[in-house]
Amino acid sequence: MRHTVRTAPFSLKQALACALALASLTVTLGAAEGLRIVPLVRDDRVLVTFELADGFTDEVRAAVRSGLKTTFTYVVDLRLEVPAWVDRTIATAVITNSVEYDNLTRLHSVVRVLDGKVESTEITDDEAMVRQLMTSFQRLPLFRTSILVPNREYYVRIGATARPSNGAFLWPWGSGTSGQAKFTFIR
Repeated sequence: MRHTVRTAPFSLKQALACALALASLTVTLGAAEGLRIVPLVRDDRVLVTFELADGFTDEVRAAVRSGLKTTFTYVVDLRLEVPAWVDRTIATAVITNSVEYDNLTRLHSVVRVLDGKVESTEITDDEAMVRQLMTSFQRLPLFRTSILVPNREYYVRIGATARPSNGAFLWPWGSGTSGQAKFTFIR
């Protein structure tokens, strides 16, 4: 009597590993779509442009319209890739945007703070302008190139969070999102 044993092409462990890899790729791609980052080296500065594409949701809009002060905090890290070791943080900048809506005057007050210093204050009645001020940044001179080593690869990593937060206020996997973009400093 002859016994034949059939083996499945994938073991349960392999199938689970594939599913886990696919899930982590989906989460990574979702975060990358939400936060678009473009670092640019000009003269003696690293200019950072970024946009939080899906940050001003209906829930955020409702919170703002209720008069509740809403704050988006962006932590921008300039990091050096270190092979076979933990990447090194070279510098960090913190940008905080707050919006408060006055129900009596129907005006939004938007304040941008960079590393603890008030950079700008805007008062507007245009909700589209509030959305842009809260989620879009153009060529911010955040870091000096004097701290960089020529011909090395760096990256800018940005983490964005919102307050108030009800757990999944902006994003489905917690209270924030993050993304990164690489660049090579050539001198």
